[in-house]
Amino acid sequence: MLDQVSKHYGGSHVAVSGLSLEVGDGEVSVLVGPSGCGKTTTLRMINRLIEPSGGRILLDGRDVLGMDAVALRRGIGYVIQQGGLFPHRRVADNVAVVPRLLGWDKARVAARVDELLELVGLDPDRYGRRFPHELSGGERQRVGVARALGGDPPVLLMDEPFGAVDPVTRLRLQQQLLELQRTLRKTIVFVTHDIEEAAKLGDRIAVLSPGGVLEQYDTPAEVLGHPATPFVGEFVGDDRGVQRLAVTAVSADDLFHPPTVTPSTTLGDARRIAAEVAERWAVVVTPGGTLLGWVATTPAAVAAIAAGTVGNVGNGSGAAGDPAKGDGAVAMAPDEELAGDHVVPFDVGVPIGTSLRAALGEMLQHDVRWLPVLEDGRYLGVLTPNRLHAAMRRSVGGNPVDA
Repeated sequence: MLDQVSKHYGGSHVAVSGLSLEVGDGEVSVLVGPSGCGKTTTLRMINRLIEPSGGRILLDGRDVLGMDAVALRRGIGYVIQQGGLFPHRRVADNVAVVPRLLGWDKARVAARVDELLELVGLDPDRYGRRFPHELSGGERQRVGVARALGGDPPVLLMDEPFGAVDPVTRLRLQQQLLELQRTLRKTIVFVTHDIEEAAKLGDRIAVLSPGGVLEQYDTPAEVLGHPATPFVGEFVGDDRGVQRLAVTAVSADDLFHPPTVTPSTTLGDARRIAAEVAERWAVVVTPGGTLLGWVATTPAAVAAIAAGTVGNVGNGSGAAGDPAKGDGAVAMAPDEELAGDHVVPFDVGVPIGTSLRAALGEMLQHDVRWLPVLEDGRYLGVLTPNRLHAAMRRSVGGNPVDA
């Protein structure tokens, strides 16, 4: 926890002004803001690479100013751009720095190095004896993360760790950090100037303005959906609504529930069930809830299948659309035939909890408007563009829309 922490230089220049924020155990808190807003200064005050001018910094209830600075730093992982590796030391020796400083025996150090390199996706036998200049930028950064985890610290400080790599590598490193965090549950303070990266990685975001003034500290959805000040609104940008898609997950409340039938339902019954709710098709699921696909229940929908213009969604007249594209009438299968004999598989589905951004991406990639949502293989409902819009509004407490 930071309690009214400040840093002044020369008595007049204010780098950080009365900053207070609390980072929960196992959370990722991201500091964002323009250059000169005190992000890195704040990070370095936490492990006392820079001494604060005032305030308190509490780690597990203890004020770090009352702790031995060297012992403090050995108990906090620190990652910077390019990993900050020692160029004259091999990869294994870089990772082993903190365990050796902590006095671990050789066997324990060697086992820890191998464990950490494997954790970050680097083969110890292949990479352990290389020097940093023999690695790619992404590999160096992964070694930097492994080194920061050397002594199994409860807290990690990460200062724009992915800022010096190409966009593709950066996305991979971000994903790997998320996967590591799900396993390790470290408390992380992460500095970046990129609001999209902050929204992707952070449980909470602290937006700082010049002078280290805290403008807003909240969840990514709130920062993007409800900027607290004009400064925050300008910093997160006009496309913050699109960015919010990445931090809002599909929930059961977001789903549309078209009529469902089983494989043994006759087409006649399926048509009556769909007609009762003015739909042109029905979802086919097993009695146990496994999704099989959908079945057309009107001549126009059947015509789309015959014409080969079917997709998951199309240009239906209803608010939610329907799975068939095209018009025209063709001969309908007899009422006594079974729905299971006329199932059309969905092109794609997503698990519950998928981000709205990923769901929208699947809709666009497969040119669909009905996206089935599953939980452990069990069908829950479908996400439609209107439902997606409603989920976006609900995520920030907006008024409901016609879904």
